[in-house]
Amino acid sequence: MEAQGRVLLLTICAAGIGGTFQFGYNLSIINAPTLYVQEFTNETWRTRTGQPMPDHLVLLVWSLIVSLYPLGGLLGALLAGPLAVTLGRKKSLLVNNVFVLAAAALFGFSRRAGSFEMIMLGRLLVGISAGVGMNIQPMYLGESAPKELRGAVAMTSAIFTALGLVMGQVVGLRELLGGPQAWPLLLASCLVPGVLQLASLPLLPESPRYLLIDCGDPAACRAALQRLRGPADLAGELAELEQERAVCRGGRARRPWELFRERALRRQVASLVVLGGAMELCGNDAIYAYASAVFSQAGIPQDKIQYAAIGTGGCELLATLLSCLVIERAGRRVLLTGGYGLMTCWGSVFTVALCLQGSFSWMAYLAMACIFAFILSFGIGPAGVTGILATELFDQMARPAAYMVCGALMWTMLFLVGLVFPFIMEGLSHFIYVPFLCVCVCAAVYSGIFLPETRGKSFMEISEELHRLNFPGRSRGPVWAGPEVVRSTEL
Repeated sequence: MEAQGRVLLLTICAAGIGGTFQFGYNLSIINAPTLYVQEFTNETWRTRTGQPMPDHLVLLVWSLIVSLYPLGGLLGALLAGPLAVTLGRKKSLLVNNVFVLAAAALFGFSRRAGSFEMIMLGRLLVGISAGVGMNIQPMYLGESAPKELRGAVAMTSAIFTALGLVMGQVVGLRELLGGPQAWPLLLASCLVPGVLQLASLPLLPESPRYLLIDCGDPAACRAALQRLRGPADLAGELAELEQERAVCRGGRARRPWELFRERALRRQVASLVVLGGAMELCGNDAIYAYASAVFSQAGIPQDKIQYAAIGTGGCELLATLLSCLVIERAGRRVLLTGGYGLMTCWGSVFTVALCLQGSFSWMAYLAMACIFAFILSFGIGPAGVTGILATELFDQMARPAAYMVCGALMWTMLFLVGLVFPFIMEGLSHFIYVPFLCVCVCAAVYSGIFLPETRGKSFMEISEELHRLNFPGRSRGPVWAGPEVVRSTEL
């Protein structure tokens, strides 16, 4: 058991440090050097033209630098499916670091080269890296973990996202790399987790499911399982893998648009779209942006707000750690329903506190407490469980395409929320969170009524249950027809 736990833990850490950690890290470090990058943009323009750049153009360049990150994430999400199928899960994560290395070089030399365009290109590249890593990491871990630990292992993707957020906020402090001279090093520091992954991941096994079902290599599959499970008896798990391979026999990897046409995937696709969209439209990412304003209204000095903001990332990290511990006991559906229900509760109190802020001085502190409670509720359920859905609800042939759909949806929604949120804030004032609360209510209802529970079930058992839900009149699901080798690596 020690060998099993050690190799599995190393696999989790090696995949996470260059995967979802990079997403959270690069999402948060861009806040610290905002003014310095804008000044650099203005100085560069003055050097080139002899005149300062107009303020509206400075803001335009800065908005492009910020928005190119989710745009790159969208491209990365679309790239993740073909990479996962053709190169495998582990090799895809390794190759993905090419984007990180290139981006770090662009960031590090941008000031010396006098080019803000290098920063823009670097943000696009780290976005692509984040999009690929966020899709392939949970796929790789979910396929490598034993079924009794699959939820907890896949949940670590959310833990590394929250850890990246916190680390980005800490490294961006003025006392570290958040000063006016160190911002190129701050942006280029994404190189460190990339190098750590390149040094550690090659020593760990590939996904056993990919080796058997996609590559048709039983010997490599057994060797990978042996390393991941240690001296445990593998007969039962190998039989399940053979059964899953037999069901996929003669098939090929699904294309994203094909998922929407197949009745056999109707419930899976609906759950993916509804809950994947809800995770980005629930208001959690927007509340990070609104936190500084609330902290300021609560009377926290401006030079201390950066430390209070670290608490928001710390809340999500704490909640995802707690969720990882209880997910195999509570189940996916309970955590999602409870998480969205609590978010609805705290978001409602937050709205009331904003409305009464002028009447009672302590309402600002209540609003600040609601921010932390809202983020804690998000971390308990939606932050991690949503990323598991594509792994557990879809079979080996449809899983890469499902992650492409989920990733494209997530990054598109993230871009739109970032674009529209300032107008919502201006138009709705104190009722800014009412639209997000409606999303939370709908997500809680859907999770509680329509989402099948997958805790402790093998992929074949989940597939049979979903078959009954998609075809209510039929009693039998997929059956094992034999152990022929399948090669299905064409997307």
